[in-house]
Amino acid sequence: MNYNQILKKGENFLKRRKIKNPFLDAELILSKVINKKREEVILNINNKLNNSDIIKFKNYLFRRSQNEPIAYILGYKHFWKDKFLTNKSVLIPRPDTELIIEEALKYLPNDKSKKILDIGTGSGCIVVSLIKERPKCTATAIDISLKSINVAKTNAKLHQLENKINFINIDIDKYKSSYYDLIISNPPYINNVELSRLDNDIKFHEPKLALSGGSDGLRNLKKVIFKSKKLLKINGKLILEIGYKQKNQCAKILNENKFYINKISKDLSGIDRCIVSTKL
Repeated sequence: MNYNQILKKGENFLKRRKIKNPFLDAELILSKVINKKREEVILNINNKLNNSDIIKFKNYLFRRSQNEPIAYILGYKHFWKDKFLTNKSVLIPRPDTELIIEEALKYLPNDKSKKILDIGTGSGCIVVSLIKERPKCTATAIDISLKSINVAKTNAKLHQLENKINFINIDIDKYKSSYYDLIISNPPYINNVELSRLDNDIKFHEPKLALSGGSDGLRNLKKVIFKSKKLLKINGKLILEIGYKQKNQCAKILNENKFYINKISKDLSGIDRCIVSTKL
């Protein structure tokens, strides 16, 4: 069987199981199996596959047909300017979260050394991307999940930043170090009702710990804001990713905790997604 034939079979198999982007997913899976870029697959579409590669392809295809996210099957996801390892211990990095990087870079001059804290680091994609852009800065990244911390450490090592970022497995409630210039966080902010309505890819495969924000979706956001009040320097910045329709509630909680709202940025779908605030 050649590349073209197996891609068509893969596409039809995924289509019947109502998987979004069936042809793209089949291409990505074939690229993983033969360890070549998608462009090479397309340029060599008549190349033959050996039996062991056909078996591998079918196994990955079956996993995708069960709604397992393509990022977990491939073992990586592109974020900002790089590739990050992903597995079921961490939330899959999303383009909307790149807003945090865009906003944070505005407050991190190239020639200054600033102290950064990443709360709920997950795969480490945000903090690693930031430190790559601003190598004079130093960072601490915390997460309640030890498995997440291990993935984040691996990603930092892959990008030669293991000595620039201190990873700690701890709950934000117990974290005491302070005087940061910038705190960034993409905390779990999906409420229980919305959680039950998520796509099967997310609902049944991504870690609930990294998604669930409790009954109103604000549980972790409140925690991060309360704690940031103690951890930030005066005039330090807090940059948060927030959920759909949480802008007003978050702004209110920030104001009550003596934060000034600098900016609220919209994501690619036009939804308010990122709040930039200053500790007064």
